[in-house]
Amino acid sequence: MTEKTVTPKLFDNQQIRTVWNDEEEDWYFSIVDVVGALTDQQTQRNASTYWAVVKKRLAAEGNELLTNCKQLKMKAADGKQRLTDVANTEQLLRIIQSIPSKKAEPFKLWLARVGKEHIDETIDPELAIDRALETYLKKGYSEDWIHQRLLSIRIRNSLTEEWDRHGVEKGVEYAILTDEISKAWSGMTTKEYKTFKDLKKENLRDNMTDLELVLNMLAEASTTQISQKEQPETFGQNKQIAKRRGKIAGDARKNLKAKQVFRSSPLKTLP
Repeated sequence: MTEKTVTPKLFDNQQIRTVWNDEEEDWYFSIVDVVGALTDQQTQRNASTYWAVVKKRLAAEGNELLTNCKQLKMKAADGKQRLTDVANTEQLLRIIQSIPSKKAEPFKLWLARVGKEHIDETIDPELAIDRALETYLKKGYSEDWIHQRLLSIRIRNSLTEEWDRHGVEKGVEYAILTDEISKAWSGMTTKEYKTFKDLKKENLRDNMTDLELVLNMLAEASTTQISQKEQPETFGQNKQIAKRRGKIAGDARKNLKAKQVFRSSPLKTLP
């Protein structure tokens, strides 16, 4: 596992130590720092004591979260690297729910609101589309780009539904096939592509240009179409289809590159 220490983030004028995990593509936060910030502890020792009490209470409640918490070396106040309890975003939000503090209350209200939104979207999926449109507009994306992005989501869902029908397992196998498509048309795996665009947790497709989105959609839509026609029975056959259909978009990209189309993009795009 490769970790990279990043600049500490401010949380209500207090520093929260964070670590980026390259392999998992996830942030980890110092639990003691967050607990100290939320409960106004004057020293790290006091924050550690408070966290020990919360941890004991969570364990007594049978919370399985603690079994998955990691310990990573972080720079302590004395300048030395010391092991400290860390949590990813999901784990941290669960811990915050167990902290009785005025500063924690906004997080709890936000979690309640997000939970309600997800329930509403389950009942009426159109709400998710409306919310996505609103979010993209607030982030400054053009309406044309947003329509392309929403179309790319529909095409991706059609592809994953096709994979499901042929026994492709979510998680690792999805990731392998996605990488095969990405390599075939862009020359890079998803992780390499994100590194190229200087991304971490950000969604790769949200940082694609119109042309990149179109090429990716071409690769995924043609993969779906051929899968429906050939009816692959093994993971290896699915993999071959992903490679072949991704190459169609790759050839299109090379033709566009020859015509210098990509150079007009304001975003960092493929070489």
